[in-house]
Amino acid sequence: MKYSGIDLHSNNSVVTVTDDNDRVVVEKRLPNDLAKIVGLLEPWREELAGVVVESTYNWYWLVDGLQAAGFAVQLANTGAIKKYDGLKHSGDEADARQLAHLLRLGILPTGTILPPDQRAIRDLARKRMQLVRSRTSHILAIENIVARQGGAKINSNQVKRLTVEAVDQMMLPADVGLAIQSNLAVILTLSAQIERLENRLQESMAQRPEYALLTSVPGIGRILATIIVLETGTIDRFAAVGNFASYARCVDSQRISNGKKKGEGNTKNGNKYLAWAFVEAANFALRFNAEAKRFYERKKARTNTVVAIKALAHKLARACFHILKEHKPFDARRCFA
Repeated sequence: MKYSGIDLHSNNSVVTVTDDNDRVVVEKRLPNDLAKIVGLLEPWREELAGVVVESTYNWYWLVDGLQAAGFAVQLANTGAIKKYDGLKHSGDEADARQLAHLLRLGILPTGTILPPDQRAIRDLARKRMQLVRSRTSHILAIENIVARQGGAKINSNQVKRLTVEAVDQMMLPADVGLAIQSNLAVILTLSAQIERLENRLQESMAQRPEYALLTSVPGIGRILATIIVLETGTIDRFAAVGNFASYARCVDSQRISNGKKKGEGNTKNGNKYLAWAFVEAANFALRFNAEAKRFYERKKARTNTVVAIKALAHKLARACFHILKEHKPFDARRCFA
């Protein structure tokens, strides 16, 4: 059998094919041209056990193209691969060979390759989050300007209701007023685009039964339910509830030896969007759900607010796993027993 690893970069890739003894059969640096990469792999098509591609920011075109060409492709979870620190020489070729080596041994940490249409709607939800963060920065900028100029406090809802006429009535210096109006113009534009994306996401989610089930969880509304559904993908890819909680970054990352903590593992291994969603859900749940608030208060009394919020987020993540797995709505007694 043959094994292929591809070290993917922004404008080129190192493609390696190795045999059962890790000997390099062919290796070449190629431009990011699908036809040239497929052409290099074509002579080994029948013998290839698989092709491994790094999970970099630009992997879509390569993975989709190789799959369309009929190759068995696996996506390497680069965050879970730790290179041996004792190597004197390393480089792109060594990285490509390492991917092929891990594939041959059957110990390659992999990521899920979602179909292109599912990736597109998931990335649309991520784009919404990016625009919301950008809008928040402009809202905070206006709040800071108003506080700096007059010592007054204005909240985010008041900022969103501001108009150009209202800014003129503040009797601020001309340049200060222009700065606020610039921020306000960007906020209005971003708000319109956010609403547009939310409408499209709702169209996509409305008919999905798992979406309706997740909105039964305290603290999870339509936006958070959308993010959790899209970032989770199919729940069957998680063997157990602990795997899902770990993927959502809701569990500790520790190295223990002889009963003592010796450090932390890869704390960034997992899905940062799910981690954010469950922490947000926890903050809403403790405000509007009595059982969630009691659980939070018990945890906070023994630890601190940060740990208590994470513990509540963990509870909600586990509840969501069972909801998606069993297709049943939220049960407060089961969650907070």
